[in-house]
Amino acid sequence: MAETRAILAGTGISVPSKEITNDMLSRIIETSDEWIRERSGVVTRYFVEAGVGSSDLGAEAARAALADAGMEAGEIDYIVCATMTPDHYFPGTGTLIQRLLGIDPVPALDLRQQCAGFAYGLQTVDALIRSGVAKNVLLVGTDVHTSLMPFSERTWDVLFNDSGPLSEEEWQWNCRFRHLLVLFGDGAGAMVFRASEEGDGRGILGSKLYGDGNHMDILYVPGLGSKRRPFVTPEMIAEGDHVPIMDGQAVFKLAVTHMPRVTERVLKESGYTIEDLDLLVMHQANLRINAAAQKVLKLPDEKVHNNIQKYGNTTSATLPICFFEAREAGKAPEGSLVAFTALGAGLHYGSVLVRI
Repeated sequence: MAETRAILAGTGISVPSKEITNDMLSRIIETSDEWIRERSGVVTRYFVEAGVGSSDLGAEAARAALADAGMEAGEIDYIVCATMTPDHYFPGTGTLIQRLLGIDPVPALDLRQQCAGFAYGLQTVDALIRSGVAKNVLLVGTDVHTSLMPFSERTWDVLFNDSGPLSEEEWQWNCRFRHLLVLFGDGAGAMVFRASEEGDGRGILGSKLYGDGNHMDILYVPGLGSKRRPFVTPEMIAEGDHVPIMDGQAVFKLAVTHMPRVTERVLKESGYTIEDLDLLVMHQANLRINAAAQKVLKLPDEKVHNNIQKYGNTTSATLPICFFEAREAGKAPEGSLVAFTALGAGLHYGSVLVRI
């Protein structure tokens, strides 16, 4: 009996229209284009308008992926959505995407593995299709980081419209979170997978994923959780406990160690070597992290694609957006062996190997 595999049928992305340059951020935070580029590689990022949620971007990316696959939304029988910025605390964003797409009720699963969410989603899709639970699965990674940015309405107006200087109090408040706010953008990416028994070698081949709570404190949100009673208070917001805390140096060290190691591991367990890899798509958190990981793996530039320069860190959307652009650039023709590797809060990290 032929083996059933999850075959990539289509991809699509959704990027907001508001391009935010580093110079624009210097209107509201003590920073500069040179400072941001040197530390992260980010040049621009894109922000949504107020009122646009992760489900809106996710549904738009899903429509594009369905069109690329030549499929109707009604053919989808399972939705997997990775996001750390859901429209609401509950319900999950997957069901909201299902509603926006006009799909009849189907299982909809939300994943909360942050920057590694899409990699976890790929393994989930593989399991659903190999087991026969689903035949056509929509996988979406979508995040609206502007929802986490602690800016006043005045700050947003100055950012978008250059409407004059901020008060000293607002300026100092924004600068407190500078190391985080310069990194992130909004965006979504989607992939459609279908079950196939064609036996042509294509599909999701293997995955190695890990969760390690011993490093939880280097990247987390201290407020807005069940360990706090009540869930949210005015004092919590005033203290900025709703904004993530990040130890950038610790994240850097772990990322440049774990991402190359887990990429080599998934290749070895699937019967390949690093020389067999056609393309490495890494989570787009910091260009310096990815350059260091690439150096460890001894991969040439043509086998790696980065786009953090354009979009910033879009968390669960980074892998699908990056792959979409690599594919558009001709780096991932049919038959290519591609590794999707990520690390983020949790720590959650891992790599998934796909024959496109």
